[in-house]
Amino acid sequence: MATLVVFLVVFLVFGGVLTLFAIPLAEQGTQLATRLPDMIADARGGRGPVGTLLERTNALEFARDNEERIRQFATGLGTPALNLLRSAVTGIVATISIFVLSYLAVLQGPKVIDGTLALFPPHRADRIHRVGRECTKTITGHISGNLLISVICGVLTYIVLKIFGVPFAELIAVFVAIADLIPLVGATLGAVVAGIAALIHSLPAAITVIIFFIVYQQLENHLLQPVIFSRTVKLNPLTVLVALLLATELAGILGALLAIPVTGVIQVVLRDVWNHRGGEPDAGSVVAAENTHQEPLAD
Repeated sequence: MATLVVFLVVFLVFGGVLTLFAIPLAEQGTQLATRLPDMIADARGGRGPVGTLLERTNALEFARDNEERIRQFATGLGTPALNLLRSAVTGIVATISIFVLSYLAVLQGPKVIDGTLALFPPHRADRIHRVGRECTKTITGHISGNLLISVICGVLTYIVLKIFGVPFAELIAVFVAIADLIPLVGATLGAVVAGIAALIHSLPAAITVIIFFIVYQQLENHLLQPVIFSRTVKLNPLTVLVALLLATELAGILGALLAIPVTGVIQVVLRDVWNHRGGEPDAGSVVAAENTHQEPLAD
């Protein structure tokens, strides 16, 4: 019952935060949907910021010359509408399933762990439990650090876009924050969308946004990520940077996502092996050794 109450409170708080953000995002989405036909009409006529941009880049002339191909392509885009609806329903079901599985994992997890550890001798079971706890802290630290970096990126993006009056700043900032969850390349993906939106608004805004993302991405990759992850995952900043670069080169985006937690887990395991094989034993091993070699007291 206590676990269920805690989960329900967290769920309600999380839902309240989402609602707080969802209302302005829904309003901006509605405004975008309302203005979209007029923006398309202005673009086709060479009017407005979009039309002017297309006219300068000769994209409007290309669109007129290939209007039939574009129409066929747009017609084909209508087919995935059902797939999008199906994905939304699947996402809702997956969210509920994750909530139920998380609740059961928290409720029954200790019993499963205790039952598994009971298969090993007490000393080895304590060691496995200690290493597993440290690995869990490493993964949790990576998740919290990644979320913190994404929030920082989203907030800074919103401030820059709002200063220059770029429309739909909230929507763009949320997209940038979500994209920034991908290490190394996430900020670049968000920069493309923010840069296009700023370019449609005005050229000075676009230049400023591009400069901002160039500077921010360098700061994030070489300062924020190493410093934050060194505190949340307990990794050396240089180790974080090298692990990200190597994993991205070897496995792409998936490698970038798994680089830091995997490196943290490897560090925990290697430290434990060093303590028990080649280095100094931990405090538990010392106490156990002393108890083993202690002579019995005489009567």
